[in-house]
Amino acid sequence: MTSCFNEMFEGEAVRDPYKGLQGWSADMPADVRLEKQAEAEALFRRIGITFAVYGEGGDPDRLIPFDMFPRVFMASEWAKLERGIKQRARALNAFLVDVYGRGEIVRAGRIPARLVYQNAAYEKSVCGFTPSKGVYSHIVGVDIVRTGPGDFYVLEDNCRTPSGVSYMLESREMMMRMFPELFQRNRIAPVDNYPEKLRRTLASVAPRKCDRDPTVVILTPGHYNSAYYEHSFLADMMGVELVEGADLFVDGEFCYTRTTQGPKRVDVIYRRLDDDFLDPLCFRPESMLGVPGLMDVYRAGGVSICSAPGAGVADDKAIYTYVPEMVRFYLGEEPILKNVPTWKCGEAQDLKYVRENLAELVVKEVHGSGGYGMLVGPKSTKAEVEAFRLLIEANPSNYIAQPTLALSTTPTFVEEGIAPRHVDLRPYCLVGERIELVPGGLTRVALREGSLVVNSSQGGGVKDTWVLAE
Repeated sequence: MTSCFNEMFEGEAVRDPYKGLQGWSADMPADVRLEKQAEAEALFRRIGITFAVYGEGGDPDRLIPFDMFPRVFMASEWAKLERGIKQRARALNAFLVDVYGRGEIVRAGRIPARLVYQNAAYEKSVCGFTPSKGVYSHIVGVDIVRTGPGDFYVLEDNCRTPSGVSYMLESREMMMRMFPELFQRNRIAPVDNYPEKLRRTLASVAPRKCDRDPTVVILTPGHYNSAYYEHSFLADMMGVELVEGADLFVDGEFCYTRTTQGPKRVDVIYRRLDDDFLDPLCFRPESMLGVPGLMDVYRAGGVSICSAPGAGVADDKAIYTYVPEMVRFYLGEEPILKNVPTWKCGEAQDLKYVRENLAELVVKEVHGSGGYGMLVGPKSTKAEVEAFRLLIEANPSNYIAQPTLALSTTPTFVEEGIAPRHVDLRPYCLVGERIELVPGGLTRVALREGSLVVNSSQGGGVKDTWVLAE
């Protein structure tokens, strides 16, 4: 078994980021820890931080497990990550503007045309239209794993509606409430200004027909959605209305929301539902979640939709393999953050390799999410591997494969005390008139020993993420 990078320990010595936590964890009596854990759970339940798992009936009352041992980065480590994330966000948005316009990267032979124009997430309805400020993806969630002191890899990009930012904010609130002394002893960069930055980002991309302070709303599919808590949380934190499709209507060149004082014009919609459901006149006619005629108003410059319809083609897992090429093509720079080596099963040579090494690889659906539709070869039985082999052979282009990385571990509270568990990181990069992100993100932790799957729907939990200020 490949040894994993332990983010707290280097041999027997504690690494610099964690020196301020060594005594805190070692000196905490077991009964105090259990008491604090119960307190955290009660607070999470009281403020409503729950999620649903659709495949299990969509129970809306499931708590996301919270681990009290924070993950810590030095300012210098974060500086590298921040540069790399911003670079990636710029390249992804340049790609989106290009492929809905002239398609120069395809003409140059850098990305195969079929991967773009035959992609299920490519929206022909926005071809030739450039959104306000040339931004398609306004909130880019970049999933990052670490394998060594300076080795960071991007697992995937989320360019549509990346979720989880409420857990980032509430984890920090929880830690500050339960362990205020830690924040007195350590200089930890704040994340609580994220809602303010998000509102500013959304307002900065108001449409060209907006001639006043823009009115921003969050469009939710409704309270049965797995991320509904987050939608309502962000609306409250930003001081904007949370609306459903039935609350909005189109009249002439503009979109309006119904209020008790009468119709109110809406300028920016932060949508938290998929393209297919946005407008029944343009996409799915049976959709009851969207707004009839919304796309006409959008294309006419009467409203901005964030993130823009069609942004999903940039976070397709097959397109992901070409992001380093996007960085070189559009920015003329070398990528700061590395991709994980990836085999595309739709290509004959790659498929041959995957077939021969399936038991050693991680295989994912191109459009999959939540840890579903994937195979972790080394953690699977022979029967599971063979069953997945049949799925791949039935539709090769639906899958990509990657090596099993030795993901870094961070200390995590378990029944016996503290043990290393695998983690990833999702920072949230905001793209509008400026590109910015708060120093931190959502750290997801695989709470089961040896597990590499960090998704909350698959038994993962969350941690507070600290960036130590210089």
